[in-house]
Amino acid sequence: MVRAWHIDESKLDENKLELSENERELVNLEDLKEHTGVLYWKLNADTYNEDGTLDEIRKCRGYTYADEIEVSSKTLPNFDVMIKKFASEHLHTDEEIRFILAGKGYFDVRDANSDDWIRIEVVGGDLIILPAGIYHRLVLDKDRFSLERQYGPHMKEVIR
Repeated sequence: MVRAWHIDESKLDENKLELSENERELVNLEDLKEHTGVLYWKLNADTYNEDGTLDEIRKCRGYTYADEIEVSSKTLPNFDVMIKKFASEHLHTDEEIRFILAGKGYFDVRDANSDDWIRIEVVGGDLIILPAGIYHRLVLDKDRFSLERQYGPHMKEVIR
């Protein structure tokens, strides 16, 4: 099950991606959806091609764009520049599906009620949909690796 919690940026730095259990205010999936519009599914990262769940979600939402990205220093050109770009607050004019195949990272999204950040931990099998116009960022964990499939009607990005 995905974990999400409110974060206070003043308590975080690059070396402390997670807060201890007593520092976290956990957010359940219903509240995450209500406060941010983010949707979540847990899929099997090994069998998603065969079981059809992802194809059904893509079809229902009208996604035609698909791209696989390995966020790693071995495969992503200009890795340090790119992960700083991903970690910068930005938005897309269309909703975006991110399906994590392997690795671990954190999507930070703005709470519409307070403008505070909510951190969503994503690991293999997690699929999230970020609504259009939501400010967000992606921060990798300490291993600095993520293998993802991205989907959308097309990808347009606005950097804030």
